[in-house]
Amino acid sequence: MNTIISKYKRMARTIALSVALPASSLMLTGCNDFLDTLPLNDVVLENFWTQKSDVTSVLNSCYESLGSKESIIRMGMWGEMRSDNIIAGSATPYEYSEMLKEKILPTYGIVKWAVMYQTINRCNTVCHYAPMVQEKDPNYTVDEMNANIAEATFIRDLCYFYLIRTFRDVPVSFEPSIDDTKDFKIPPTPMNEALDLLIADLESVKDKAVRRYFDDSKYTNLQAYSVARENSSRVTRVAIYALLADLNLWRGNWEKCIEYCDLVIDFKKEQYRLKKANLSSNNIKDLQEFYGIPLIRDYQDGSTTSGDAFTAIFGRGNSFESLFELYYENNRGNKNEYTDPYYYRIENNSSSQGHFAAYSELGNKVYDKSNKGTTMLFAYNDSRVYGTLQADGTRILKYACTSYSNSNMQSIIRGLTSIGSGLFGSPRTSNEFANWIIYRLTEVILMKAEAKIMQGDGNFREAFNLINAVNKRSRLLSSDNKGDTLVYNNYGTSREKMEQLVIDERQRELMFEGKRWYDLVRLSLRTGNTKQLASKASEKQQSGQNAVKVKLSDINAIFLPYHKDELDLNPYLQQNSAYSNTEDFSK
Repeated sequence: MNTIISKYKRMARTIALSVALPASSLMLTGCNDFLDTLPLNDVVLENFWTQKSDVTSVLNSCYESLGSKESIIRMGMWGEMRSDNIIAGSATPYEYSEMLKEKILPTYGIVKWAVMYQTINRCNTVCHYAPMVQEKDPNYTVDEMNANIAEATFIRDLCYFYLIRTFRDVPVSFEPSIDDTKDFKIPPTPMNEALDLLIADLESVKDKAVRRYFDDSKYTNLQAYSVARENSSRVTRVAIYALLADLNLWRGNWEKCIEYCDLVIDFKKEQYRLKKANLSSNNIKDLQEFYGIPLIRDYQDGSTTSGDAFTAIFGRGNSFESLFELYYENNRGNKNEYTDPYYYRIENNSSSQGHFAAYSELGNKVYDKSNKGTTMLFAYNDSRVYGTLQADGTRILKYACTSYSNSNMQSIIRGLTSIGSGLFGSPRTSNEFANWIIYRLTEVILMKAEAKIMQGDGNFREAFNLINAVNKRSRLLSSDNKGDTLVYNNYGTSREKMEQLVIDERQRELMFEGKRWYDLVRLSLRTGNTKQLASKASEKQQSGQNAVKVKLSDINAIFLPYHKDELDLNPYLQQNSAYSNTEDFSK
């Protein structure tokens, strides 16, 4: 499988056999035409699952489903829309506008989870049938089978992780639904039990995944990016480590989280050592060690522009720092394969701007050097803000790159020696092809920092260095600037200050990547109260701030309601109590 997004659609018969969902809470609207094509019986199945290519085809469909428009919208909006990052734009649809005010109904389309369960069921099918195919096809080796199962397991458990963080208790099953007459109505699994199931599931396959599909150790980063998708957009062992680190962070297993973070960080250190051994120093000058961890430099020696890291990570994609991202390209002829979950620029070849905007306070005073030394989220010389927000401070720039071209991206992020509100215009693409990043190295660094902080004050200095590595990369204006960009004594006096520092750094680094709301939820679960979440989420409200604070004081309200259709189909689901009195509630 040389590309992640399948270049072809199998016949309706193949799709029917591989992605069939029960006539229950897992049914996805739009699949009925496939489901009704053929009877799903043992004879038909026996004729399909016979060779390696059958497994490959269905595995391709797992990636394709994960990267679908409906899936990306949910990964982005579930993880950001209710947070302090996002406000309404000039053309926000009614349901989204109401959700931004915390007026959420169980009839809203965004709370439908069917696309996630479609992906899960495809993965379950691969895991179930791959061993049978391996017995039939001598060209399908045990190692290939184990690697394919590891890929499907990661995608399945990633989807479950999104569902758990969004709805809390959800039905969890690792069994495929092959026959649409099968009763698949099962009770939801409690959150912590579900997280434990996912951890055990991934641990059972982590060492069977492919470590690296493509050896790029003799390539510069600029040379490697066009083929690096073989490693970054297919599930590798290091991607599984990243998900395991995240799951253990949520579960409060600090030592295990750190263990998996170290496996990721050590892997990247090894890659860097190989590049240094194979390439001239001039060909790896775009990488630099920050507290011993190699990261992409954001400002090159002798250059007058910043934004090199942004260009590599979000412009070209598949960067040195990538662990897993969904790959798209701008010449595939179908502009609707991917939609930016916030900006919605292209829809049926016409522009549709303004669905969402950034909360204006995120960029307040950033474009003025008076910001220097203040307590605003972004410092004036933090190049990340210039790749995240446009000059008006509200329009979302991330994922709206104009080109893979390094020079074009740098024209957006101008030299930081003359900060001003008019630094850049609004160059946006007429094609949507920016990759959607699930995990990258700096997030894992910050996961480790958070876990270290939770282990106690003896670990604060190490945690601070990890956070400062991420921060310093984006504020390193020249090779002469070797000083810390953060000051340890301002934070190292208490766990609360250190914890706030890492959460703030995650907001700066991962803004609009579908992480912020989940960070606030994780903090609420850890402390047993929603004080900080409610405060942050209510700040952006133009009116009714107190009402939003009161609503979000109920810890149940930080999760979304089950959709009404799911309640009607699955008798084991009971509506989240925070939404039991909402309009149209019938269960």
